[in-house]
Amino acid sequence: MEAGQSPPPPRGGRPRDPQIDQAVLDATSAVLDEVGYVHLTFEEIARRAGTTKPAIYRRWPDRPRLVLAALAVRLGAARTPDTGCTLCDLHEGITLFVALFDRIRPEVLGPLLADCAPEPALRQTFMTTLFDPPRAAVGRMIDRASARGDLRTDLDRDLVLDMLGSLVHYRALFGHAATGDADIGRAVEALLRGVATDYPALVEHSRRMTGTAQTHGAH
Repeated sequence: MEAGQSPPPPRGGRPRDPQIDQAVLDATSAVLDEVGYVHLTFEEIARRAGTTKPAIYRRWPDRPRLVLAALAVRLGAARTPDTGCTLCDLHEGITLFVALFDRIRPEVLGPLLADCAPEPALRQTFMTTLFDPPRAAVGRMIDRASARGDLRTDLDRDLVLDMLGSLVHYRALFGHAATGDADIGRAVEALLRGVATDYPALVEHSRRMTGTAQTHGAH
């Protein structure tokens, strides 16, 4: 090496192929929908993704982390509406996340949480993966409604998000009941009657925008 010349950078490992990452996550999502969490195997995912088990383990060292990564892609891709209608946006936005969680088999979340619970960092990943995307998306809808003056100025934003989120997460986690369109409508109505500055005006605005006599079943 000549004087004054910098040494070459240390050689690292082979860079990850993003195509393999995506193929593995797609395969994981498909297998999860078909057989659930307990029966999901790295062998089957590797076969479907056209790769090898060692390639998967280099990226995700165990089943919980792999499944959480696949669920993060699914939930993070959701986009909520922004129509200028608070009632409509909340109803459609919550419906979107209910539909996403309905795609997750009832026996997935409980065993997944049980596997994550002993490790605090992994449990936190479970919480942020499952709860943060819906919470952030609904939070944006709440903020837009507040900016329009549709919601009370003394609104407790975090409490409202917890109330709306519980409609989705509690039933998804324990699977004791389905959440239908009428349930969502009643929940949005109950919430907005408490936090809206003028709930009847929101209903009328929704009717004008949709061009129908009623917006949703409960209104």
